[in-house]
Amino acid sequence: MKRSIFDKIISFLLGISWTFIVLGAYIVFKIFLFMGVASALFLSILYIIFGLFIILLLETMLTYRERLDESKKQTELLQEIRNSLKD
Repeated sequence: MKRSIFDKIISFLLGISWTFIVLGAYIVFKIFLFMGVASALFLSILYIIFGLFIILLLETMLTYRERLDESKKQTELLQEIRNSLKD
């Protein structure tokens, strides 16, 4: 299946987002560890939630793109059927 440049960019951004979540949560935890384990853990969880929200947005973009492509295919098929029935 041929992938568009849009799909490649979104996939790349998804990979980067997962990396930022894992490394960022670790870094946030280490930075705020001086405030206490509970505070550092809380801020790390907030960071992870924000990162997962970004991933959710990217996945939603991919899903809508796939739905648009499917709708275009179905429209073409329906137009072909309509044209064949007219003839």
